[in-house]
Amino acid sequence: MDNDIQEVLFDQDSIHHAAVRLGKQITKDYAGEEPVVLSVLKGAYLWTADLLREVDLYVKLEFIKISSYHGGVSSTNSISLVTDIHSDVQGRDVIILEDIVDTGQSLLFLKKLLAERGAKSIQVATLLDKKEGRKVEIKADYIGFDVRNEFVVGYGLDYKEMYRNLPYVGILKKEVYSD
Repeated sequence: MDNDIQEVLFDQDSIHHAAVRLGKQITKDYAGEEPVVLSVLKGAYLWTADLLREVDLYVKLEFIKISSYHGGVSSTNSISLVTDIHSDVQGRDVIILEDIVDTGQSLLFLKKLLAERGAKSIQVATLLDKKEGRKVEIKADYIGFDVRNEFVVGYGLDYKEMYRNLPYVGILKKEVYSD
């Protein structure tokens, strides 16, 4: 798999330091609260595990799965809810954990869904923020790294369900995904 990577952008140590930094900030910002942490599957599972180990709060962890890429390298602009949460978020603080905020459409979909369900507040902690890819006006509240407009994989991010297990985030070589 390493041979398919053009460039490593963020190694394990860098990602760990980002988790520590954001974990401390979330702990401070939510002191005395018990937020619902909503991990967006499948991409955010590693980020969720590492970030939550750095958060010193009681949290209720939930997982949600939505789909917008459907196996490709760019969003289809069609968001679908694949697996819903089990918790009631009415009157609760919610922190969405994302692997990457790209077009922003998935995040907008989630924020609207949670707002309709009565969440008291909704914030986003993302490993990667790809501002150049935005198609809608939306922002993350806690950002591990800004990333340039490249197709990245690793550390939970995939191409056709592969590369998620790389211990770093890297740029996938174009010849791997172009026909």
